[in-house]
Amino acid sequence: MKLDTFYNQVDLYRKEKIVYAHFLKPHRTLATGRMHGGVHETLDYLINHQCCEPTKHSGIDLFDIIGTDPARYLKRITSKAGIESQQAAILNTAANMNNSAIQRAEYDGLEVVAVCTAGVGSNAGRAGDPASYQQTAEGYKPCGLPAPKAGTMITMLFINQELTPGALVVAATVATEAKSALLQELTAPSRYAGGIATGTGTDQIGIAALIATEVCHNDANKHCKLGELIGIATRGALQQALNLQCGMTPDSRRSSIIQLERFGETQEAFQQAIAARLPEAMQALFNNNFLSVNHDPVTVAAVQACVHLKDQINWGVLPKSCAKESLLYQAGLIARAVSGKQITPETFLNDWNVGDLADSNADFLQLIHQAFAHGFALKWQGRFED
Repeated sequence: MKLDTFYNQVDLYRKEKIVYAHFLKPHRTLATGRMHGGVHETLDYLINHQCCEPTKHSGIDLFDIIGTDPARYLKRITSKAGIESQQAAILNTAANMNNSAIQRAEYDGLEVVAVCTAGVGSNAGRAGDPASYQQTAEGYKPCGLPAPKAGTMITMLFINQELTPGALVVAATVATEAKSALLQELTAPSRYAGGIATGTGTDQIGIAALIATEVCHNDANKHCKLGELIGIATRGALQQALNLQCGMTPDSRRSSIIQLERFGETQEAFQQAIAARLPEAMQALFNNNFLSVNHDPVTVAAVQACVHLKDQINWGVLPKSCAKESLLYQAGLIARAVSGKQITPETFLNDWNVGDLADSNADFLQLIHQAFAHGFALKWQGRFED
């Protein structure tokens, strides 16, 4: 099925688990795939293919073929799509092709179109996180960590004016920054360490720019209009794709648990820890009204502020010597928000067991649990007394 046409020179199609772009006139391409990766000027197609399901998909040989015989993989996929030319760059993902998103950005005759799929739930990582394998002369060698799970952000960019090879590389860096900025806004957690994700471990990109146009761009940085359009189109398409594939939106991130999950929090552990600190008569009340407490905007804001302070300490912006004082005070604001009462934060801080707030995620979460429990215990206390 034909999905769209871009600047009269690119046709976009979807067939089964494949979304592919057909170049009607020559484009200079930059792609990260194993087959026809790098810079080329003779490709006819750019392809995005769903090679597996996101979770526990076994019994298929596509993964081995992708790594060991990429030409065979390309031939198999193009055959499925009815594509005769092997002059194609192919990207692959576990995301559903029905969740592809398209975003255009235009200015004064210059057009950039982003076509993206995006899964980020289980494979999100932060640049510099511990690796799970290394490549050696004998092949891939495990590094002792579990194998990466599914989750990939695929970006395909189409530009209606020529870019030099160097400008294509700059365009790829700007698109990558747009992706990382979006993940930061969504506070997407790294699944391999405690930071905010900058991407996934298997992200891929393909960029195609029309050749022999009146304007030839020798740069695509953030100061020029081309770089701005790349950032706008990439961010817009990825934002739509994340919503379609995994329901990740700004609204879905308004949750105290979600803000805490990169420190090891789960809903079950969160509820149990708080309920255990409440009087027995209030435990069922808290659990029955958990969703309201978890999504309360003022409470989430207080949790976000506490998490930000924790990050600033981890990054060395704030010294560890101030961790206890600053995080205790902010936890008092969480308790105040949960209670809904205009009480000074210091009211909540007596006799709290805080442990090592600078370096221990477990102690940090324990502090948050105590704050929620103190706040909820006071919420209805004396509310309607004469």
